[in-house]
Amino acid sequence: MATSFAARRGFSTTRTQLGSPYHYAEGPRTNIPFNPMTKRFFWRYWAFMVTGFGSPFAIAVWQTYKTK
Repeated sequence: MATSFAARRGFSTTRTQLGSPYHYAEGPRTNIPFNPMTKRFFWRYWAFMVTGFGSPFAIAVWQTYKTK
């Protein structure tokens, strides 16, 4: 029965509707939530990485030296 059910399905797709508010432009760098082509992207990227990676270590050092 499973093989006949799969054979009956019509695996087809419809053309994308470009007027839809849920369709976004396609191509390189269009599927990421930031623009890597700006002048300050390099500095913003590394500031984000240093902050995100360094925060746990800074918090651990602060907790170690905190008086009880």
